[in-house]
Amino acid sequence: MKIFASLYLDEDMNNMVATLLRSRGIDAVTVQKSEMLGKSDQEQLAYAAANDRCILTHNRVDYEDLHLQYGQANLTHSGIIVVPQKSPYEIVNRVMILLDSMTADEIANQLLYV
Repeated sequence: MKIFASLYLDEDMNNMVATLLRSRGIDAVTVQKSEMLGKSDQEQLAYAAANDRCILTHNRVDYEDLHLQYGQANLTHSGIIVVPQKSPYEIVNRVMILLDSMTADEIANQLLYV
């Protein structure tokens, strides 16, 4: 069982969020670091799923649709966390509450809002 989810930050997420998460011991990478800049949301989720990473995004509408498509196709992903556009510190506080209360296994295949 994996305790903490590894995170993959969508390109609409401030890179400071990854820095703050890493300072708290969370494995977090950005689209830029992963050389996925400019790829479609579908490609981003597929990359995150292939690398056992939960995607962190502000993009509620597109990822809700992708989550439904994955379910209908019996595909799995490591989770989608949708956060409102707030300061990086507020985002990290919200995400840390979630990560402290759910394991990576519990987050897998879930669409969560914080």
